[in-house]
Amino acid sequence: MYHSPTFIYPLRTHGQESLLCSFGFNFPRLVTCAPCINPSPRYACVDYIFSLAKLLVKLIKMEDFAFIGVEGAIGINYGTVANNLPQPAQVAQFLLESTIINRVKLFDANPEILKAFAHTGIEVTITIPNDQIPNLTKLSFAQQWLKENIQPFTPSTNIVRILVGNEVLSTANKLFIYSLVPAMQSLHTALVGASLDRRIKVSTPHSLGILSNSSPPSAGKFRQGYDVHVIKPLLSFLRATNSPFLVNPYPFFGFSADTLDYALFRPNIGVFDEITGHNYSNMLDAQLDAVFSAMKLLDFDEIEIVIAETGWPSKGDSSQVGVDAESAAEYNSNLMRHVNSGDGTPLMPNRTFETYIFALFNENLKPGPTCERNFGLFEPDMTPVYNIGVLRPTASSSNPVNPRPFAPEEGLTKWCLPRTGADMEALQRNIDYVCGLGMDCGAIKEGGECFLPNTVPAHAAYAMNVYYQASGKNDYDCDFEETGAITNVDPSYGMCKY
Repeated sequence: MYHSPTFIYPLRTHGQESLLCSFGFNFPRLVTCAPCINPSPRYACVDYIFSLAKLLVKLIKMEDFAFIGVEGAIGINYGTVANNLPQPAQVAQFLLESTIINRVKLFDANPEILKAFAHTGIEVTITIPNDQIPNLTKLSFAQQWLKENIQPFTPSTNIVRILVGNEVLSTANKLFIYSLVPAMQSLHTALVGASLDRRIKVSTPHSLGILSNSSPPSAGKFRQGYDVHVIKPLLSFLRATNSPFLVNPYPFFGFSADTLDYALFRPNIGVFDEITGHNYSNMLDAQLDAVFSAMKLLDFDEIEIVIAETGWPSKGDSSQVGVDAESAAEYNSNLMRHVNSGDGTPLMPNRTFETYIFALFNENLKPGPTCERNFGLFEPDMTPVYNIGVLRPTASSSNPVNPRPFAPEEGLTKWCLPRTGADMEALQRNIDYVCGLGMDCGAIKEGGECFLPNTVPAHAAYAMNVYYQASGKNDYDCDFEETGAITNVDPSYGMCKY
């Protein structure tokens, strides 16, 4: 079967062989020992890997890769504080087949949702509520929680991260705060005992309230008291387990009428940091660099930063400025472009950020001002509130799920895509067949322009169209045992060109 080549970022605990994998080296001889996929049975492969080391040194300067971040990708926060949302199975199918979103963050461990995402390949992050944190400090409780909430669903559901609480340090609850790191340690120990620690990482997200100072960004520091007694042990745990530091930066909550352009990534004069000489063109970079500076002050600047929540509401109260669908679309589309551009920030250049937009749906039962109920990219019926490019173009003229067959007019450009309801195994066979013929499938290999979303239907769409275009664009070239359909709607998106 066709598989995308491995491309994994450096795993500090796995030695130099993982570093070589991080630079995109493909090891076709190592399918059985697969050091870049699973480092445990790697010793028989080390000699072969190190034979490439001299070549690597000649080709690159190692310092150029000293700060490679978590792979840039767009995820979504799937909140459920509403009484009108679709069933989880419908949501999972919609995200898989109709969007380029391949990561989901949950605010609980709802078993129905976890079951719905089985066999989709979508990465799932789950959250343990704050009130469970004291109990989690007991290993027996952590083990039982894992047995009931995680083990029944993995590996069918691609659970990659467990978050212990949400913005715990902002609660002012001392029991929760001082139980946080012990709870994380206990949960990690339980994962080790279940042999899940390499598959599933443990972390916790923070609001920017953890900072006592954020301006200028280079002077960012954590709140006194928490910095040494909570955050430093937390960062030590994240370093030891190769887990990221999660933050919830919201320019929306920090802007004024005078700084709206700065918050929305629009052209503006910027904000100058006199200490470093950097000029900040957007508020998100300033917020991230303030967190980075605080981490650096504690000597943990190498730990990856993940944007666990950020977003912009499409509707608010009449007194609010810049709260409308146009501003929300502008923020989120510019956000997606920026975090995946590789530009990084002034203090963290040349990197991307794993990012989770808040939120998937408008949630009609959330308390607070109107804006709190209107952060969603989609309405409960899964129609977009506004368009930021996360929907995959298909042959369906309405809300797309999969392309529908139709007869295009003569003379129009045509593409071949999977038919609605096509069997997953059949689509995988189509990928294997086309790529096995030696046709160019580079775009759907990891790191390629069309790799994301990393799903069978998405990769099949690209592969089937490659074959169709190369074979003369006859109708029968898109048959694929009746799994293909011809469309005149260009399925290209972003950098992925069909």
